[in-house]
Amino acid sequence: MLSVGARIVAAFRLLFTGKLPPDILPALLEGQPAEAQPAAAVPVPPPPVEDHGDRAVQLLALLQRDGRLVDFLREDLAAYSDAQVGAAARDVHARCRVTLDRYIQLEPVSAEDEGEASLVSATSDPSTTRIVGNVPGQGSARGVVRHRGWRVVRMELPPLPPGHARQVVAQAEIEVG
Repeated sequence: MLSVGARIVAAFRLLFTGKLPPDILPALLEGQPAEAQPAAAVPVPPPPVEDHGDRAVQLLALLQRDGRLVDFLREDLAAYSDAQVGAAARDVHARCRVTLDRYIQLEPVSAEDEGEASLVSATSDPSTTRIVGNVPGQGSARGVVRHRGWRVVRMELPPLPPGHARQVVAQAEIEVG
């Protein structure tokens, strides 16, 4: 039988490495009936791959390539008239929307339209619904949809480029001669 300390160490090792030391499994199964013991060691799935934001950078790069979104957002608009900004925004909007529709299918989180009444519970999932205003302590309350929210239904981005290129949103352009 393993001591409490040995069990805690084994649990942390399993949690952080996905592996148990080879001497731990037999000790854990000590005193268990034979039918409760596994015939072979069960493989532990590998830990999740660390996300460096490569896909987010890729999507930003696609919106830059097709709609010049980053250029538009980084530009100081103070020197331009409202008409000039509006014309540029209309063009960037149209091109970025085409790109977004090409690679990602979105759907509203809320079935109700903005401005419609909605029944909401204080226990609503905060990852999908943000309750604002006079939030009920328990039970449900009626509210008004201020934004329907968005969720990704499908995402089909092109293959990622190799190596350091994954962090490049837009290549520098240098004209020579």
